[in-house]
Amino acid sequence: MSDKIPNNVDLRSNRKLQRALEGWLPSYLEWWNEMGPEGFQQDLIYLRTAVSVDTDGWAQFDYVKMPDYRWGIFLAPHEKDRKITFGDNMGKDVWQEVPGEVRKELRRLIVTQGDTEPASVEQQRLLGKTAPSLYDLRNLFQVNVEEGRHLWAMVYLLMQHFGRDGREEAEDLLKRTSGNPDSPRILDAFNKPIDDWLAFFCFTTFTDRDGKFQLGALAESAFDPLAQTTRFMLTEEAHHMFVGETGVARVIQRTIDLMKTAPESDVKAAGGIPLELLQRYVNEWYSASLDLFGSEDSSNSATFFAAGLKGRWQEGKEGVYDDHKALTGSYRVEVPTEGGGFEDRDIPLRRAMNLLLRDSYVEDCQRVIKRWNRIFEKAGMSERMSLPSDKFNRIQGLYANMPFDLAGELLTQSEFEKKRDEWLPTQADLDYVQSLMVCCYELGEYASWIAPPRKGINGREEKFEYVKFVRS
Repeated sequence: MSDKIPNNVDLRSNRKLQRALEGWLPSYLEWWNEMGPEGFQQDLIYLRTAVSVDTDGWAQFDYVKMPDYRWGIFLAPHEKDRKITFGDNMGKDVWQEVPGEVRKELRRLIVTQGDTEPASVEQQRLLGKTAPSLYDLRNLFQVNVEEGRHLWAMVYLLMQHFGRDGREEAEDLLKRTSGNPDSPRILDAFNKPIDDWLAFFCFTTFTDRDGKFQLGALAESAFDPLAQTTRFMLTEEAHHMFVGETGVARVIQRTIDLMKTAPESDVKAAGGIPLELLQRYVNEWYSASLDLFGSEDSSNSATFFAAGLKGRWQEGKEGVYDDHKALTGSYRVEVPTEGGGFEDRDIPLRRAMNLLLRDSYVEDCQRVIKRWNRIFEKAGMSERMSLPSDKFNRIQGLYANMPFDLAGELLTQSEFEKKRDEWLPTQADLDYVQSLMVCCYELGEYASWIAPPRKGINGREEKFEYVKFVRS
């Protein structure tokens, strides 16, 4: 193993690559210290660090200063005699090197995925100052360092397989910054500000869940190093979604408790988050995350599928799909017409791969909503959370910038504006949530708007010291 870069890719046997990665390390650390979590770089955080790809014992837990975190390069175990499971090359051996005819497309996929990883760290860099508990503060930092490790995974692929072009792309990944008007991140959702913890929980629920499905599609790739890399990334990504989903669940639980105990059920007066405000956050972040799947009718998705670069969710799993070449068949969608109406259109299946992947994502999000709604059921309450229509509040695809309501009915622009404040966060909502964002760093204590977790990290007790502050 490299002393500086933990790995299971025998980095020491490739001195050129090792030097390139170790040469990139100072720039990465400079970026981390400038754009990573602000104000906590010298504190000791109880972090999980990947040390192998074994199912049991793949990670160790210990106190670490974030700049000293052992960012590493880990690929899932090589699958002997693995074959391509979809597209025009179905049945052939997977590739260990990049075929020249798909070099440009494959690099684009890796760069786009890689760009999301540091972007989310940048979006969340100030949240530590308003953490609702030490448990949550630690979880934020765990997400941050693992997003940093995922960036390393993509940089490894670029440097190992794309030569000078890959090294230049790796450098550019540290030049773009979230929300920068001159050099923004590639995807819109990763330029949105995350100024409060409710936004963070919604981001990690919905936007990181998009990451799950994008990584899952890349894990089917005929380019075996990419498939191995993303399969291991999914192991860590699961925790990010856990942080989001359970974070929202704890907000719901606290709000229910306050609805039952606060004078006149006044949740706001008791320092809680009203359910209708939470629903508006869900509407915003879910719709923004749908945009990450791209256009419903996409020639790029057809190219990626045909070449074997990016499959559907669980493409290689037996019994999920009947046709792995997708040369026939279509996907029917309702599309706007020039006259202002709508008509059904059949999109050839390969051109609808973004939609098929998005459908898998939507089903998973619906399962999340069901789990949240069980909290209301157990409390004997009739309130429920829901997802808006996939046409609502879109800025990408067929329904971009069109005034649909939550049910997917087209309104006039003026009708939409009249209802907007019922459906999406208002400035008053943002201001109120921001007023709740006061740090709570006492052992075992939690902010007024969120319930404690059901159990601690790695089996730790309720009052475990997840963060040891080092203050001069």
